Order: sequence, then C-alpha cells, then structure tokens
Amino acid sequence: MERRKRKARRKHRKWRVSIAILLSVPVVTLLITLPFRWLTPPTTAFMLHAASTGLGGGQRCRQVDYQWVDWQAIAPVMPLAVMAAEDQRFPVHRGLDFNAIGRALQEWRNNGRMRGASTLTQQLAKNLYLWPGQSLARKGIEAWLAVALEMTWPKRRILEVYLNVVQFGECTFGVQAASRRFFHQNAAALNAWQSARLAAVLPGPVLYRVDQPGDYVRQRTGWILEQMRLLGGTGYLGAL
Repeated sequence: MERRKRKARRKHRKWRVSIAILLSVPVVTLLITLPFRWLTPPTTAFMLHAASTGLGGGQRCRQVDYQWVDWQAIAPVMPLAVMAAEDQRFPVHRGLDFNAIGRALQEWRNNGRMRGASTLTQQLAKNLYLWPGQSLARKGIEAWLAVALEMTWPKRRILEVYLNVVQFGECTFGVQAASRRFFHQNAAALNAWQSARLAAVLPGPVLYRVDQPGDYVRQRTGWILEQMRLLGGTGYLGAL
C-alpha cells in the first residue's frame, strides 16, 4: 500500500512539473519578446555568435558594426526590397507562410531538395534569439517565437527591427551600418538599386558580397527590382 502511495505521489509531482513548464513557456516568451516592441535591442544572438566564433564561415568579428536607426530614417525602398526578395506575403501572414511551406515540401518531394520557406518574422526571431543551424528543434522554437512576435508587435515594428539587425556583410549588421559601409551614405538616402543590391545578399551575407558582386548577386538584384515594380512600388508598404 505504501509503495503504491509513493508511486502515485511521484506521478502527481511529474504532472505538476509538466504543467508548470507548460505554463511558464508563454510567460518567458512574453518576457523576452514584448520589451523590444518599444526598446532598441542592444545586441542579438547572431551578433554575439559573430563576435565569438564567426557566422557563415566568416572570421570572428573583433568589432560588430551595428547602428540603429528608426523607421523614419530608412528609405521606403529598403523595406520594399527585403519584402520583394525574402517574403512577399509579409503583410498578410501571421508569422508562418503555409503557402511557402507547402511549395517547399512539394519541391522536396519532387527532387529531394528543400528550399527556404522562412518568413521575415522567422528570420528576425532566429537573428534575435537563436543560433545558426537547421535542426528541427531550432526551427520549432523559431516558429513559436515568430508567432509570438506577430501577436505582440505591429508589422511595421517587425520590419523595422529586422532591417536594423539583419546581417548584410561580414561583421556588418543593420541597414544603416551597411549603407554607410557600402554606399557611404545614410540609410535614408538609399535608392531602389542600392536597396535591391543589399537585399540580394541576404541569403548569404558572408558568401555574397555587396561591394564585389558575382553573377548571382547581379542577377538577383535585377530580379528584386522587377519584383518591387510588380508589387506596386512603395505603395505596397501601405498594407503594413
């Protein structure tokens, strides 16, 4: 009888611990995401990783170039360019683009190759909080955080933070630092071509170069400019 009681108590404790963990996940999620709806992130997980070991095969950064600018100090063609390049359904999805996920799965079934289906919100969650890699665990956490960001931040804030923290070159994070490094001007002065060139390197900002573009970057720049035109120009930002 006593043994049965001890077993029941252990089972009850396990249930209580499981319930406590489940209840703590949304609380912790809010604690790490909600403040940055208003506050400027002092750094990100990817910046810290770049400073400690390097990113994407690049060298460890002795100094990370990161300069925050508000939305009003970014040329409107720049957010349009990153949406055209990375996530054209950004104004309408809620963190996960199930259409893109479906197309990626279909391509994987057809030829065994998985292409990216991450939204800008997922990319932001990864850059802010997570680590490089493609494990299922990381993708699951990334998806959870992306949905949390969409539930608690306005679309424009998500895009503002994304533009300020995403990597555009080795040790260069954010559109202001990239604009100063590659075009010797502030982000407010970027034109459509410059914005498209910056967006063209986002799939691999260490592998691809803004200042020394190869054929891929040149072709992708032209494709992004065409997509920006097809989306309707900066008027597309009105949906945010």
